[in-house]
Amino acid sequence: MPPLRTALLQSSGRPGSVAENLKILDEAAGRAAGAGAGLLVCPEMFLTGYAIGDDVPLLAEAADGPGARSVAEIAARHGIAVVYGYPEREDERSETGVRPAEVPQLPLGGAPRGRIFNSAQLIGPDGERLANYRKTHLFGCFEQQWFTPGEEPVVQAELGGIRIGMLICYDVEFPENVRAHALAGTDLLVVPTAQMHPFQFVAESLVPVRAFESQMYIAYVNRTGPEGEFEFVGLSCLAGPDGATRARAGHGEELIVGEVDPALLSASREANPYLRGRRPGLYASLV
Repeated sequence: MPPLRTALLQSSGRPGSVAENLKILDEAAGRAAGAGAGLLVCPEMFLTGYAIGDDVPLLAEAADGPGARSVAEIAARHGIAVVYGYPEREDERSETGVRPAEVPQLPLGGAPRGRIFNSAQLIGPDGERLANYRKTHLFGCFEQQWFTPGEEPVVQAELGGIRIGMLICYDVEFPENVRAHALAGTDLLVVPTAQMHPFQFVAESLVPVRAFESQMYIAYVNRTGPEGEFEFVGLSCLAGPDGATRARAGHGEELIVGEVDPALLSASREANPYLRGRRPGLYASLV
């Protein structure tokens, strides 16, 4: 099985402008595909921007909404899979029989009803929607004000024979989340991120350790620079199962590329006894 060349787009885009962020994504997808990448991973909330405050309910959309369709067109045009973050409005068709855009507005012209999730979606190179993940661990007052935590800890899809799993930012800081993916067979864990000052040690140290202890690749893709009340630190990375950082960005806007090599992954899992040496019967008190 050939390696999956993976591109990481470190950018905060243009907060509040979906149209501009789609243009940035289109340009990055073209560059990534030109470099031979089969997968492009974007940061948390890339479609809309992260620090959008009261605009969260106005910019949120269903998983198959107009933003998703635009990303699908970009992916298909460049022949590259794309993971992007966005605010997801719960599709109320199962309850109301109508699309979210047809759901009645709140009084005085407020935003549409429905729960909102901090989500990430994987679109295949043919434009097919392959997986959608809702962030399970919300960080800080901003996220807890606007978002509902997801309830599905492991979301996966196959791409080129590689099993891809999804988490978002703060989720990866809980070892249980990453270990759950390891036990479910995730090969590459993609983590769209909005990681801010002063927590850069997460990108520098914690992510490579997570990759090593759970024997997988982790693509940790951050925003960068000031945005509202936040200061994002960049430092996106592709960490390998041997604990080595295969690609690392600096603090600014950047597109980096690294290899997810199934042969190295297989050899590392054979040599590393962590998963084989587990004794689950001793861990009941953890849950």
